[in-house]
Amino acid sequence: MSSFFDQLRRMEKPPLLEKYFEPDATVENMSLEKLRAFQLEALGMVVTRAFRRSEFYRAKLMAAQVVPEDIEELEDVSKLPFTTKDELRQDPWITLACFKDDIALVHVATGTTSGKEIYVPWTWQDFYLNELTPALPYLVDVRPGDICLNALPYEMSSSGLAFHKVFMSGCRATVIPAGKAGAYSTPEKTVRVMQDLKPTIIITTPSYSMALAEAAVSIGFDLGTLPLRRVWLTGEGCSFAFRERVERIWGTKANFYYGSLEGGGMGVECDHHRGYHIPMSHVLVEIVDPSTDRVLEPGEIGEIVVTCLLRWDTPLIRYRTQDLGYTDPDICTCGVALPRLFLRGRQVDQVKIGQVEFSPFYLEEFLMRLPEVGNWYEFVVPPGASTLKVRVEIAPGVEKSPGLAERLASQMEFSVGVPCAFELVESIRRPKSKTIRVVKE
Repeated sequence: MSSFFDQLRRMEKPPLLEKYFEPDATVENMSLEKLRAFQLEALGMVVTRAFRRSEFYRAKLMAAQVVPEDIEELEDVSKLPFTTKDELRQDPWITLACFKDDIALVHVATGTTSGKEIYVPWTWQDFYLNELTPALPYLVDVRPGDICLNALPYEMSSSGLAFHKVFMSGCRATVIPAGKAGAYSTPEKTVRVMQDLKPTIIITTPSYSMALAEAAVSIGFDLGTLPLRRVWLTGEGCSFAFRERVERIWGTKANFYYGSLEGGGMGVECDHHRGYHIPMSHVLVEIVDPSTDRVLEPGEIGEIVVTCLLRWDTPLIRYRTQDLGYTDPDICTCGVALPRLFLRGRQVDQVKIGQVEFSPFYLEEFLMRLPEVGNWYEFVVPPGASTLKVRVEIAPGVEKSPGLAERLASQMEFSVGVPCAFELVESIRRPKSKTIRVVKE
């Protein structure tokens, strides 16, 4: 029997999505030529609607001397002006291309980059019909019968509710709205729920996966008894080495998902772990030089810029994420032809020691290869630092010895090539919000 959402899709799916996304088609098996044709048509629709209905975007386009008719090929996106975080902070309704009465949902940024809150309003059609129409069943391998423990924040943030929507309404799976360390969802209670309901899928942040694992140890629960098929990690970046620790602890494969409140889903990792596949059905991703604004070629590292192709009522055009990365157009070993995105951290979190700049993921990769180091750490980098200070908990079962800090510092220095110093502490605070790895004391 058809589901309620199937009926709604048949009744109300916009003509553009009907044209490109047949009921049985998936984005993963579509040709890149067809996807690029969709992107061009969708981009033209987004820009035209923004020009006609959004005072904010009309003013920006006129100032840049660009009109919708100038978008004749996909590369013409570079003619459009950028949208910045500071602009979105001006007014909660700044991007509206619809009546305010049409807004069904408003999400609020987590505030990890400081400054005034950023709000992202959604209409019902954009949030459900448009977002769920192009399917990614291979990359988002969640099926009817799966029990999904959603340990992401539901309060104000988009992450919990966004995956709730995808898993329940898009994949027809069962969802447990566990949340992330909220008023009711403590790690201990979440583990007890896992004991009772035995999820097959868990989605959470890298750091909270460790907090849940610690809670499981504290109540004597063996995570290996869960029938897990996969853990999804999102909301924070992490290194491959940290992910390997997660996989060992949870006894299953862990895949990354990349997105943001403003830009939505921008990358989905397959089981081959060779980068994030860009969902071309949902977003147009560019890499630009942060200094010159020049669009970079595949393989060149720059700022990730995203244009949402299915947000018609609250458009987002050429949004500067302040995340760094590069793209690779070569076909992945999994067979999916969607181009891949590789992250290199956030601009504001880059670690500068002397004249050398490091991605925190790069540093974490070497740090997590040291077996004596526990799962919680901070890079302490004051302005003008000439030494990388690493504050860490030691791994369970490791005894502190007089030379342990010096030995770890020496090994880390050999790996990264700059002076290092280790501070061994009993405990690092477990944050309820996003974990901050780089501390500029």
